[in-house]
Amino acid sequence: MPMNDLQHGIDALMPPQMAEKAEALGVKKAHLAWDKVFALSILAGAFISLGAVFATTVTAGGAGVIPFGILKLLAGFVFCLGLVLVVVAGAELFTGNNLIVLAWANGKITFLQVLKNWVIVYIGNFVGCILTAIGIFLSGQYKFGQGIVGVNILKIANVKTSLDFVEAFMLGVFCNALVCLAVWLTLSARSTTDRILAVIFPITAFVAAGFEHSIANMYFIGIGLLVKFYAGAKFWAMTQLAGDSFESLNMVNFFLVNLVPVTLGNIVGGSVMVGLIYWVIYIRKS
Repeated sequence: MPMNDLQHGIDALMPPQMAEKAEALGVKKAHLAWDKVFALSILAGAFISLGAVFATTVTAGGAGVIPFGILKLLAGFVFCLGLVLVVVAGAELFTGNNLIVLAWANGKITFLQVLKNWVIVYIGNFVGCILTAIGIFLSGQYKFGQGIVGVNILKIANVKTSLDFVEAFMLGVFCNALVCLAVWLTLSARSTTDRILAVIFPITAFVAAGFEHSIANMYFIGIGLLVKFYAGAKFWAMTQLAGDSFESLNMVNFFLVNLVPVTLGNIVGGSVMVGLIYWVIYIRKS
């Protein structure tokens, strides 16, 4: 079915049509001017960070009070804000853009174009996340609830920088399989409501299960480092903690222990487990 015909009608698109739409979007993304891609990528980093801020705040102080699974479910539900903003407001997210491999696999774009898009978007996402982390830190939001929000930030970041390579890689694989499935489901949508509903369950599932998202981690660990090193004596006195209580939280672990394996896992989960699988099923010529 031609792409212009996909824009008409009221029924949700079926998987073969979704695959065709994903391929066309991949071509469009690969040919978008780099400065627009970069600007949209900064927005995506900020949007995902806002979902992380929401989740960190809502779950602060919940450990030991709310059952573990329910607390994780709540975190996942509110974190959905990030991808809802990306798919509805419009932005370029590295993990979702792993799906442009459909266009590459079908020969519509080159592998160099795929890599160029991923590099620009990844850097833009990082800039958006770190700028948001700096802004949130300067706002003093981490001091809310007598510092309980800041403690939650530190605990989350410390856990993420304590994973071993294989754990981080596999948690990244399953995370982006769900993220790309969420994006895939939005391709069937005919309305904003459809897009939002399509996002909720896969994203809630990945957060509740404790999977690792490279872009979200840029914010989670970035804000954790800022709180650990720059919060000041008043915060530590208020929380009755010390920065050395979070020994895994440092710059080396930020990149080598978390971002590297999680990013690689995200690429496998999104590009192979979703993008290439659907290309084989619906697009590849027999």
